Amino acid sequence: MKTLIQRLLLFFIGLPVVAAIVFFLPHHNYLTANIIILVLNALGSVEFAGMLRRRSLPVSNPEAVILGSLSPLAVLAGISFFPGADLVPVSIMAGASWILISRIFKAKGGFEDGLSQMAAGFSVIIYPGLFMIWLMKITLMDHATILLAGFLLLVISNDSVGWAAGMLFGRGNRGFVAASPKKSKAGFVGGFTASVMVGIGLVHFAPQVFPARFFPRLLTGAFLGLVCALAGSLGDLAESAMKRSAGIKDSGTIVPGRGGILDCTDSIALTAPVFYGLYRLLFG
Repeated sequence: MKTLIQRLLLFFIGLPVVAAIVFFLPHHNYLTANIIILVLNALGSVEFAGMLRRRSLPVSNPEAVILGSLSPLAVLAGISFFPGADLVPVSIMAGASWILISRIFKAKGGFEDGLSQMAAGFSVIIYPGLFMIWLMKITLMDHATILLAGFLLLVISNDSVGWAAGMLFGRGNRGFVAASPKKSKAGFVGGFTASVMVGIGLVHFAPQVFPARFFPRLLTGAFLGLVCALAGSLGDLAESAMKRSAGIKDSGTIVPGRGGILDCTDSIALTAPVFYGLYRLLFG
C-alpha cells in the first residue's frame, strides 16, 4: 500500500511538473529541460556503474559520470554554442581514447582487470547517455513543444496504464517474461492500447505537427503508438534484465515508489531514438 501511495503521489505531482517544464520553459531551445536530462543521465550512469561493479566490471562513480555525460554534453554544447555542429562522434572518440590510453599507465595491482575496466568504461558511454541524447534532439525540431509533450505522453501512458492494468487484471497471467516475472499479459495489453490511443490522438488533434506522408493519418498514428509502446516495454525489460544480472531489485532509492533514476528513465531511453526516427520517417 505504501508503494502504491508513493507511486500515485509521484504521478500526480511529477506529471504537472514535467508539463510545466515543457510548456512554460521553452527558452534557449529548452535549456532547462536539457539540463535536467543531463543531470538525470549522470545519476543514471552512477546507478549503472554500481550494477557493473557487482559483476566485477569496475568503473568509479566519477568516471561513470564523466563518460556517461559526454554525449549529452556534446548535444547541449551544440544547442547552446555551436548550432548545427554534430559533436557527439567527437565526444565518443574522446571518451574511448581516454579508456584505452589511461589503462596503459595503470600498473598498480597489475593488468588482470584491464579488459573488465575497459568494458565497463565503454558500457557507461553507451547507456543511458547515448540513448537519452535523442530526447534532447527532439528539442531542436519544429513544433518541439508538441513533440516533447506527445513523446512523454506516449511513454507515460504505456507505463502508467500498463501498471494499473497489471494491478487490476494481471493476477493470473504473470510470469511469462523471465526478466520481469511480475509483468502480466494484462499489463502489456493495457499499456500498448493506451499508447496506440495516444498516437491516434496526436495525429487527430495536431495534424499540422503530424502530417502523415505515406499512409492514412489515423493508421500512422496508431503505428507510431504501437512501435513506441514496444520500444518502451523492451527498455523496461532490458533494465530489469540488468538488475537481475546484478542481483538487485531497484537501480537505486532516490525516487520514492519507483526506485532509482534508471527505473524511471529506462523506457524513455529506448523509446527516444525510436520516436525521433519514426517521426522523421512518417511525418517529417
